[in-house]
Amino acid sequence: QVTLVESGGGSVQPGDSLRLSCGVSGRTFSDGAMGWFRRAPGKERQFVASINWNTGTMNHDYSVAGRFTISRDYAKNTMYLQMNSLKPEDTAVYYCAGQVRANYSPSIYSHDYDYWGLGTQVTVSS
Repeated sequence: QVTLVESGGGSVQPGDSLRLSCGVSGRTFSDGAMGWFRRAPGKERQFVASINWNTGTMNHDYSVAGRFTISRDYAKNTMYLQMNSLKPEDTAVYYCAGQVRANYSPSIYSHDYDYWGLGTQVTVSS
């Protein structure tokens, strides 16, 4: 059974930082990609960042570029999202996702991903 488990969410103030983790068990995505998506209250699920597991090629949404950085640890089979300079509009449930087979540039579309975690809440408010 494949499971993805997010952790690291919480309540912070604007300008603070958080690091989300996504631990994977049951398989690796060595031929694929992993990504972070988020859903804010009352909004559609939104792409945040993705990474090709093998090459390390990354994509970041323009709304987080320069503030958020996606990374992965091969040995730990874990993906991360370092979030700096957090803003209230970053408040959302953050989901990690895994894609079994990926192109060189990892997908930004949720329908391309095969496995999903249950999410972790991030709240940014003063």
